[in-house]
Amino acid sequence: MKKILHIISSPKGDNSYSTKLGNAVVDKILDANPGSTVTVDDLTKKPYPHLEEATLAAFFTPADEQTDKNKLALKHSDLAVAEILKADILVISTPLWNFGIPSALKAWIDHIARAGVTFRYSEAGIEGLIKNKTVYIAMSSGAVFSSGPYESMDFVSTYLKGILGFLGMTEQKVFRVEGSAYTGQAEIALQRGLDSIVL
Repeated sequence: MKKILHIISSPKGDNSYSTKLGNAVVDKILDANPGSTVTVDDLTKKPYPHLEEATLAAFFTPADEQTDKNKLALKHSDLAVAEILKADILVISTPLWNFGIPSALKAWIDHIARAGVTFRYSEAGIEGLIKNKTVYIAMSSGAVFSSGPYESMDFVSTYLKGILGFLGMTEQKVFRVEGSAYTGQAEIALQRGLDSIVL
């Protein structure tokens, strides 16, 4: 029995290939782990605000010194971190837009990357503090980025694997719906992505 957190970042709703792929990953997890629970965090319906001065100041205020103003500024970040810590498995659905992730997903990441909370600096270096999680990245792109001439321009899988690994979530797997914008390839690309899901 697993606790699954599904992060959705495409505003396309039911027409989103990344969301369809992520939903299929969640279904596979549920099939393999009966009785598991799913929490869906749709960042397009409940967006996290971009970091502001008050939030950054609160990030670096020790917990025993935080004012009510600090705690209010940390509300969104604390919620995002708590959701991750409670989960066993994260499924992150995202399109590749202009070679990167949507700003809604970046804002969420900015709220979960907190020194002293989700990673720490020590004499031995940097240590990620979110451990024992499995992460599945379900990404979509109009062109093919897993190989070929655009491979070096995939800043979605490389960035997400990098930042999540930095935070301690090193057990990762990427699934893709790619090439969907090529003439006549949309359904083929989607089916290929769905067929690639092996947990």
